Amino acid sequence: MKNQYFGDVNDYKKYSFIRLLGGYGKLATTICWALTEDDGRSDGGKIGYLEKPEEWECHDPAIFHLLRTSVVDVGQRRLDFIERSGVLSNCRFFSDLLPFACDERDAYFAKLLRFSQGSDLLFFDPDNGLGVASAPRGSRNSSKYVYPDEVGRAYRQGHSVLVYQHYPRRSRGPFLTAWAEQFSDLSDLRRVISFSTSHVAFILLPQARHEDQLLRSAALVAEKWGRLVKVQIDHPSPLAEAATGVARLRVAPAS
Repeated sequence: MKNQYFGDVNDYKKYSFIRLLGGYGKLATTICWALTEDDGRSDGGKIGYLEKPEEWECHDPAIFHLLRTSVVDVGQRRLDFIERSGVLSNCRFFSDLLPFACDERDAYFAKLLRFSQGSDLLFFDPDNGLGVASAPRGSRNSSKYVYPDEVGRAYRQGHSVLVYQHYPRRSRGPFLTAWAEQFSDLSDLRRVISFSTSHVAFILLPQARHEDQLLRSAALVAEKWGRLVKVQIDHPSPLAEAATGVARLRVAPAS
């Protein structure tokens, strides 16, 4: 995440989804911004929706008006605006810059996991999403990503984990399934819930003890955001689905 992205349309969806999945404060949540320095590029320019309240306000009025105040009225695009607002109730914010060198990353994530102790849900907000082969962990561009071992470590600490993910240029359904399969080694992970939007996905690895609430919250995300979000559920291993005996979440498909 960069401050220059603050308030764009993906941010609007992000904060709304966090509120909904957290049960409006029922789940203690840590937000790891995976913060990187602004780079002066035009990324984060999708703010035209803020001039169309008749079209966009309905999905989450509290978040919409907060972002409109910050971006349009005040002209401020900084994460501390949302942190200080109180609109993300029961959330704590980890705002250290994410380094790229492996030893510095190790220290960063050790500090994060100490900070997040006691949280039910941990949200990772990297610039791009899960690490890719072209940017291995420790390379200069790796600060734009989180990596499967880092996500898995957070899950094994007892958190349900939500990850922000940009889409590559490939079929989305199979991409999300392949994404989920990278975590098939997490023995307690029974399903992965993906929230697919026009440009990005938010991918959730629920702890078993949070599953019922998070499935209800996923249905609420689909209800509040309608055609702008598609919910997909994947089971990372064939045995996981058989073991749960729970039906898949049924939601209206995105148009």
